[in-house]
Amino acid sequence: MATPMSASKLLEILRAEGLTVHEVRSWRTHNRNSKGPWGPINGVMIHHTVTSGTQNSVNICYNGYSGLPGPLCHGVIDKKGEVHLVGNGRANHAGLGDSDVLRAVVNESKLPHDNEADTDGNRHFYGFECINLGDGKDPWPEAQKEAIEKVAAAICRHYGWSERSVIGHKEWQPGKTDPRGFTMDGMRKRIAERLAGKGGGGGGGSKPPSKPKYAPFPGGGFFHDGQKSPLITAMGKRLVAEGCDHYEVGPGPEWTAADRASYQAWQHKLGFKGKDADGIPGKVSWDKLKVPAS
Repeated sequence: MATPMSASKLLEILRAEGLTVHEVRSWRTHNRNSKGPWGPINGVMIHHTVTSGTQNSVNICYNGYSGLPGPLCHGVIDKKGEVHLVGNGRANHAGLGDSDVLRAVVNESKLPHDNEADTDGNRHFYGFECINLGDGKDPWPEAQKEAIEKVAAAICRHYGWSERSVIGHKEWQPGKTDPRGFTMDGMRKRIAERLAGKGGGGGGGSKPPSKPKYAPFPGGGFFHDGQKSPLITAMGKRLVAEGCDHYEVGPGPEWTAADRASYQAWQHKLGFKGKDADGIPGKVSWDKLKVPAS
């Protein structure tokens, strides 16, 4: 059985993973321990806040609501990838979930479908709320997804768990949709790679990645119907990472309307308007996208 970490230990392992961590008010003693047990700890649960703005979201997660007192999680992960610790101990984040899912987390086996709500998740999971509206449109910056990966890996490494000890709220409680905007299978893959020393920072002594080399701008005329190139796939992956994703099945090597719509979203994100945001790459926006060279 895994014993909950002390506040100091949680702070220590998160910072050792290379995370920027903020301590919010009296988070070290802020909990719901008077309302039920805290532990044994069996995993990490990821949520989205359905809110916007860092300070607003952190305040809500610390204070809670009239019908649901805080803390509503242990930490809030903002869009810059910084962590705000708001609670230490039992928190109102998981609610009742499926005992079969908990069993799979403990055994680190394949997750079953969550179709019951018979087990107290607040007792068994660390919870992290990630700032996102959860509407499928609000972007997930790469820095934020990397922070989720780092937080989960740090806790798993401390307890000797694999990535299978990390789940989404939607995998625990019937009817929940969070986190929406990335897949938990994809996130678990990232966590597994970090635990294997392939991620950046805190990865068990892995070498720091070499400075990336970026593809030079090929010219606006390169992007036209029928054009096929690995460069277009690489561009699409960077657009997805920046939250500019209008793909149904993911980026591919052929230039399509989805590529143009995604690139237009990138131009808008940079503040371009009118003809400067027509979805056709220009040198300024291309250089800012930092597409890796093959």
